[in-house]
Amino acid sequence: MMKPLTIALSLLCPLTFALAGRANAADAPPVVTLDLWPGAAPGETGKIGEEQTKTKPDGKTVTSVTNVSKPTLTVYRPERDKDTGAAAVIFPGGGYTNLAWDHEGEQVARWLNSIGMTGAILKYRVPRRPETPRGEPPIQALMDAQRAIGLVRSKASEWGIDSKRIGVVGFSAGGHLGAWVSTNYDKRAYEPVDEADKTECRPDFAILVYPGGVTKRGTSELTPEIKITSQTPPTFFVHAADDGRAESSVALYLALRRADVPSELHVYGTGGHGFGMRPSNRPSSTWPLRAEEWFRDRGILKPAAK
Repeated sequence: MMKPLTIALSLLCPLTFALAGRANAADAPPVVTLDLWPGAAPGETGKIGEEQTKTKPDGKTVTSVTNVSKPTLTVYRPERDKDTGAAAVIFPGGGYTNLAWDHEGEQVARWLNSIGMTGAILKYRVPRRPETPRGEPPIQALMDAQRAIGLVRSKASEWGIDSKRIGVVGFSAGGHLGAWVSTNYDKRAYEPVDEADKTECRPDFAILVYPGGVTKRGTSELTPEIKITSQTPPTFFVHAADDGRAESSVALYLALRRADVPSELHVYGTGGHGFGMRPSNRPSSTWPLRAEEWFRDRGILKPAAK
Protein backbone atom coordinates (compact mmCIF):
# COMPACT_ATOMS: atom_id res chain seq x y z
CA MET A 1 0.00 0.00 0.00
CA MET A 2 1.30 3.48 -0.89
CA LYS A 3 2.03 5.85 1.95
CA PRO A 4 -0.31 8.90 2.24
CA LEU A 5 2.47 11.28 1.17
CA THR A 6 3.17 9.25 -1.94
CA ILE A 7 -0.50 9.14 -2.82
CA ALA A 8 -0.86 12.89 -2.45
CA LEU A 9 2.18 13.59 -4.59
CA SER A 10 1.05 11.13 -7.22
CA LEU A 11 -2.22 13.00 -7.49
CA LEU A 12 -0.30 16.20 -8.11
CA CYS A 13 2.08 14.75 -10.70
CA PRO A 14 -0.26 15.14 -13.70
CA LEU A 15 -0.79 18.79 -12.78
CA THR A 16 2.92 19.41 -12.17
CA PHE A 17 3.98 17.83 -15.45
CA ALA A 18 1.23 19.67 -17.31
CA LEU A 19 2.40 23.02 -15.99
CA ALA A 20 6.01 22.28 -16.82
CA GLY A 21 5.28 20.86 -20.24
CA ARG A 22 2.96 23.59 -21.42
CA ALA A 23 4.80 26.66 -20.16
CA ASN A 24 7.11 26.92 -23.17
CA ALA A 25 5.08 25.04 -25.77
CA ALA A 26 6.31 25.95 -29.23
CA ASP A 27 2.85 26.02 -30.76
CA ALA A 28 1.25 28.22 -28.09
CA PRO A 29 0.65 31.87 -29.06
CA PRO A 30 3.15 34.27 -27.43
CA VAL A 31 2.32 35.88 -24.08
CA VAL A 32 1.17 39.46 -24.66
CA THR A 33 0.63 42.35 -22.27
CA LEU A 34 -1.98 44.99 -23.09
CA ASP A 35 -2.62 48.36 -21.50
CA LEU A 36 -5.99 48.03 -19.81
CA TRP A 37 -7.07 51.58 -20.60
CA PRO A 38 -6.44 53.59 -23.81
CA GLY A 39 -5.34 56.56 -21.72
CA ALA A 40 -5.23 57.45 -18.05
CA ALA A 41 -7.33 55.08 -15.94
CA PRO A 42 -10.52 56.67 -14.58
CA GLY A 43 -10.36 57.78 -11.00
CA GLU A 44 -6.55 57.78 -11.04
CA THR A 45 -4.63 60.53 -9.28
CA GLY A 46 -1.17 59.08 -9.96
CA LYS A 47 0.12 60.13 -6.56
CA ILE A 48 1.22 56.77 -5.14
CA GLY A 49 4.80 56.70 -6.42
CA GLU A 50 6.48 54.53 -9.01
CA GLU A 51 5.43 50.93 -9.51
CA GLN A 52 7.54 48.51 -7.47
CA THR A 53 8.22 44.80 -7.92
CA LYS A 54 9.91 42.10 -5.87
CA THR A 55 11.58 39.10 -7.49
CA LYS A 56 12.98 35.75 -6.48
CA PRO A 57 16.78 35.34 -6.27
CA ASP A 58 16.81 34.52 -9.99
CA GLY A 59 15.88 38.16 -10.61
CA LYS A 60 13.30 37.10 -13.20
CA THR A 61 10.35 35.65 -11.33
CA VAL A 62 8.19 38.51 -10.07
CA THR A 63 6.65 37.62 -6.72
CA SER A 64 4.95 40.89 -5.82
CA VAL A 65 3.82 44.11 -7.50
CA THR A 66 2.60 47.30 -5.84
CA ASN A 67 2.05 51.00 -6.56
CA VAL A 68 0.09 50.14 -9.69
CA SER A 69 -1.38 53.19 -11.41
CA LYS A 70 -1.22 51.87 -15.00
CA PRO A 71 -3.19 48.60 -15.05
CA THR A 72 -2.37 45.92 -17.62
CA LEU A 73 -3.73 42.60 -18.83
CA THR A 74 -1.17 39.83 -19.50
CA VAL A 75 -2.66 37.16 -21.73
CA TYR A 76 -1.52 33.53 -21.80
CA ARG A 77 -3.15 31.43 -24.52
CA PRO A 78 -3.03 27.62 -24.67
CA GLU A 79 -1.57 25.44 -27.41
CA ARG A 80 -3.71 25.77 -30.49
CA ASP A 81 -4.71 22.12 -30.63
CA LYS A 82 -5.71 22.14 -26.94
CA ASP A 83 -7.66 25.40 -26.94
CA THR A 84 -11.24 24.83 -25.75
CA GLY A 85 -12.33 28.44 -26.29
CA ALA A 86 -12.85 29.13 -22.56
CA ALA A 87 -11.04 31.96 -20.77
CA ALA A 88 -10.64 33.46 -17.30
CA VAL A 89 -9.40 36.79 -15.98
CA ILE A 90 -7.09 36.19 -13.01
CA PHE A 91 -7.10 38.45 -9.94
CA PRO A 92 -3.99 37.84 -7.76
CA GLY A 93 -4.40 38.51 -4.05
CA GLY A 94 -2.45 40.78 -1.74
CA GLY A 95 -4.90 42.55 0.56
CA TYR A 96 -5.48 45.35 -1.97
CA THR A 97 -1.94 46.41 -1.06
CA ASN A 98 0.12 44.40 -3.52
CA LEU A 99 -0.36 41.60 -6.07
CA ALA A 100 1.04 38.08 -5.57
CA TRP A 101 2.08 37.97 -9.20
CA ASP A 102 3.79 34.58 -9.49
CA HIS A 103 1.93 32.05 -7.35
CA GLU A 104 -1.52 33.64 -7.72
CA GLY A 105 -1.01 34.93 -11.24
CA GLU A 106 1.47 33.41 -13.67
CA GLN A 107 1.24 29.92 -12.19
CA VAL A 108 -2.54 30.11 -12.46
CA ALA A 109 -2.37 31.20 -16.10
CA ARG A 110 -0.13 28.24 -16.93
CA TRP A 111 -2.52 25.87 -15.17
CA LEU A 112 -5.43 27.25 -17.18
CA ASN A 113 -3.40 26.80 -20.37
CA SER A 114 -2.72 23.18 -19.40
CA ILE A 115 -6.46 22.44 -19.45
CA GLY A 116 -7.10 24.35 -22.66
CA MET A 117 -8.14 27.75 -21.29
CA THR A 118 -6.85 31.26 -21.92
CA GLY A 119 -5.64 32.99 -18.74
CA ALA A 120 -5.46 36.80 -18.57
CA ILE A 121 -3.73 38.18 -15.45
CA LEU A 122 -5.08 41.55 -14.37
CA LYS A 123 -2.58 43.93 -12.84
CA TYR A 124 -5.21 46.00 -11.07
CA ARG A 125 -4.59 49.17 -9.12
CA VAL A 126 -3.10 48.79 -5.65
CA PRO A 127 -2.69 49.89 -2.91
CA ARG A 128 -5.90 51.53 -1.72
CA ARG A 129 -5.88 55.22 -2.54
CA PRO A 130 -5.95 57.63 0.43
CA GLU A 131 -9.42 58.80 -0.59
CA THR A 132 -10.91 55.29 -0.26
CA PRO A 133 -13.46 55.48 2.59
CA ARG A 134 -12.38 53.51 5.62
CA GLY A 135 -13.72 49.97 5.58
CA GLU A 136 -14.64 50.05 1.88
CA PRO A 137 -12.85 48.22 -0.95
CA PRO A 138 -11.08 50.42 -3.54
CA ILE A 139 -13.41 51.35 -6.40
CA GLN A 140 -10.43 51.52 -8.80
CA ALA A 141 -10.02 47.75 -8.53
CA LEU A 142 -13.66 47.21 -9.53
CA MET A 143 -13.23 49.57 -12.48
CA ASP A 144 -10.20 47.58 -13.63
CA ALA A 145 -11.98 44.23 -13.20
CA GLN A 146 -15.06 45.34 -15.14
CA ARG A 147 -12.87 46.78 -17.89
CA ALA A 148 -10.75 43.60 -18.09
CA ILE A 149 -13.74 41.30 -18.58
CA GLY A 150 -15.18 43.60 -21.22
CA LEU A 151 -11.83 43.87 -22.97
CA VAL A 152 -11.37 40.08 -23.13
CA ARG A 153 -14.92 39.69 -24.41
CA SER A 154 -14.27 42.34 -27.09
CA LYS A 155 -11.26 40.27 -28.24
CA ALA A 156 -13.19 36.98 -28.33
CA SER A 157 -13.28 36.66 -32.10
CA GLU A 158 -9.62 37.69 -32.51
CA TRP A 159 -8.43 35.27 -29.81
CA GLY A 160 -10.74 32.37 -30.67
CA ILE A 161 -12.64 32.65 -27.37
CA ASP A 162 -16.29 31.81 -26.75
CA SER A 163 -17.75 35.09 -25.48
CA LYS A 164 -20.15 33.11 -23.24
CA ARG A 165 -17.39 31.16 -21.48
CA ILE A 166 -15.35 33.97 -19.94
CA GLY A 167 -15.02 33.91 -16.15
CA VAL A 168 -12.79 35.01 -13.28
CA VAL A 169 -10.36 33.30 -10.91
CA GLY A 170 -9.50 35.28 -7.78
CA PHE A 171 -7.37 34.71 -4.68
CA SER A 172 -7.76 36.33 -1.24
CA ALA A 173 -8.44 40.04 -1.95
CA GLY A 174 -8.63 38.98 -5.59
CA GLY A 175 -11.32 36.54 -4.49
CA HIS A 176 -13.23 39.45 -3.01
CA LEU A 177 -12.75 41.30 -6.30
CA GLY A 178 -14.06 38.25 -8.15
CA ALA A 179 -17.19 38.22 -5.98
CA TRP A 180 -17.53 42.00 -6.30
CA VAL A 181 -17.43 42.06 -10.10
CA SER A 182 -19.68 38.97 -10.25
CA THR A 183 -22.40 40.83 -8.36
CA ASN A 184 -21.90 44.32 -9.84
CA TYR A 185 -21.96 43.90 -13.61
CA ASP A 186 -25.24 45.70 -14.36
CA LYS A 187 -23.65 49.15 -14.16
CA ARG A 188 -20.07 50.20 -14.88
CA ALA A 189 -18.25 51.98 -12.07
CA TYR A 190 -16.90 54.43 -14.67
CA GLU A 191 -18.05 56.19 -17.82
CA PRO A 192 -17.40 54.05 -20.95
CA VAL A 193 -14.27 55.08 -22.83
CA ASP A 194 -14.41 52.99 -26.03
CA GLU A 195 -16.09 50.09 -27.83
CA ALA A 196 -14.74 47.50 -25.36
CA ASP A 197 -16.89 49.09 -22.66
CA LYS A 198 -20.02 48.35 -24.70
CA THR A 199 -19.53 44.61 -24.19
CA GLU A 200 -20.97 42.79 -21.19
CA CYS A 201 -18.75 42.68 -18.10
CA ARG A 202 -20.62 39.87 -16.33
CA PRO A 203 -18.37 36.84 -15.73
CA ASP A 204 -19.84 33.53 -16.89
CA PHE A 205 -18.33 31.74 -13.88
CA ALA A 206 -16.20 32.50 -10.83
CA ILE A 207 -13.50 30.54 -9.00
CA LEU A 208 -12.96 32.13 -5.58
CA VAL A 209 -9.92 30.82 -3.70
CA TYR A 210 -9.83 31.75 0.03
CA PRO A 211 -11.69 35.03 -0.61
CA GLY A 212 -11.51 37.64 2.13
CA GLY A 213 -13.68 40.63 2.98
CA VAL A 214 -16.96 39.27 1.63
CA THR A 215 -18.60 39.32 5.08
CA LYS A 216 -18.67 41.98 7.75
CA ARG A 217 -15.96 41.38 10.32
CA GLY A 218 -17.03 38.92 13.00
CA THR A 219 -20.39 38.15 11.36
CA SER A 220 -21.87 35.99 8.61
CA GLU A 221 -23.53 39.01 6.98
CA LEU A 222 -22.33 39.82 3.49
CA THR A 223 -20.69 43.20 2.94
CA PRO A 224 -22.89 45.80 1.18
CA GLU A 225 -21.05 45.63 -2.15
CA ILE A 226 -21.70 41.88 -2.58
CA LYS A 227 -25.22 41.84 -4.06
CA ILE A 228 -26.39 38.30 -4.74
CA THR A 229 -29.19 37.72 -7.25
CA SER A 230 -30.37 34.75 -9.27
CA GLN A 231 -28.22 36.08 -12.14
CA THR A 232 -24.96 35.86 -10.20
CA PRO A 233 -22.64 33.51 -12.14
CA PRO A 234 -22.01 29.92 -11.00
CA THR A 235 -19.28 29.92 -8.36
CA PHE A 236 -16.66 27.46 -7.11
CA PHE A 237 -15.07 28.05 -3.69
CA VAL A 238 -11.76 26.87 -2.25
CA HIS A 239 -10.85 27.44 1.40
CA ALA A 240 -8.91 25.84 4.26
CA ALA A 241 -10.57 25.48 7.66
CA ASP A 242 -7.43 26.65 9.44
CA ASP A 243 -7.37 29.89 7.42
CA GLY A 244 -9.64 31.56 9.96
CA ARG A 245 -11.80 33.03 7.21
CA ALA A 246 -13.50 29.94 5.82
CA GLU A 247 -16.83 31.01 7.33
CA SER A 248 -16.99 33.88 4.84
CA SER A 249 -16.93 31.45 1.92
CA VAL A 250 -19.60 29.36 3.63
CA ALA A 251 -21.80 32.44 4.10
CA LEU A 252 -21.41 33.46 0.47
CA TYR A 253 -22.04 29.91 -0.72
CA LEU A 254 -25.26 29.71 1.30
CA ALA A 255 -26.42 33.07 -0.08
CA LEU A 256 -25.86 31.79 -3.60
CA ARG A 257 -27.74 28.59 -2.88
CA ARG A 258 -30.70 30.58 -1.53
CA ALA A 259 -30.71 32.49 -4.84
CA ASP A 260 -30.61 29.19 -6.78
CA VAL A 261 -27.17 29.96 -8.20
CA PRO A 262 -25.21 26.73 -8.96
CA SER A 263 -22.25 26.67 -6.58
CA GLU A 264 -19.72 24.24 -5.17
CA LEU A 265 -17.81 24.66 -1.90
CA HIS A 266 -14.56 22.93 -0.90
CA VAL A 267 -13.32 23.54 2.65
CA TYR A 268 -10.15 21.55 3.32
CA GLY A 269 -9.02 20.71 6.85
CA THR A 270 -5.59 22.33 6.53
CA GLY A 271 -3.75 24.60 4.15
CA GLY A 272 -3.78 27.99 5.83
CA HIS A 273 -4.03 31.10 3.72
CA GLY A 274 -2.28 31.90 0.48
CA PHE A 275 -1.38 28.38 -0.69
CA GLY A 276 -2.23 29.24 -4.28
CA MET A 277 -0.91 26.67 -6.74
CA ARG A 278 1.90 25.41 -4.51
CA PRO A 279 2.18 21.59 -4.49
CA SER A 280 2.21 19.92 -1.06
CA ASN A 281 1.12 16.71 0.66
CA ARG A 282 -2.13 18.39 1.77
CA PRO A 283 -5.44 17.73 0.04
CA SER A 284 -5.88 21.49 -0.40
CA SER A 285 -3.19 21.33 -3.09
CA THR A 286 -5.48 19.22 -5.27
CA TRP A 287 -8.06 21.97 -5.70
CA PRO A 288 -7.08 22.62 -9.37
CA LEU A 289 -8.11 19.05 -10.18
CA ARG A 290 -11.47 19.61 -8.51
CA ALA A 291 -11.90 22.90 -10.34
CA GLU A 292 -11.17 21.21 -13.66
CA GLU A 293 -13.83 18.62 -12.87
CA TRP A 294 -16.26 21.44 -12.09
CA PHE A 295 -15.41 23.17 -15.38
CA ARG A 296 -16.19 19.98 -17.27
CA ASP A 297 -19.38 19.30 -15.32
CA ARG A 298 -20.61 22.84 -16.02
CA GLY A 299 -19.81 22.56 -19.73
CA ILE A 300 -17.21 25.33 -19.49
CA LEU A 301 -14.47 23.07 -20.82
CA LYS A 302 -15.87 21.89 -24.10
CA PRO A 303 -13.71 19.60 -26.28
CA ALA A 304 -10.98 21.28 -28.29
CA ALA A 305 -11.50 21.42 -32.04
CA LYS A 306 -10.05 18.43 -33.89
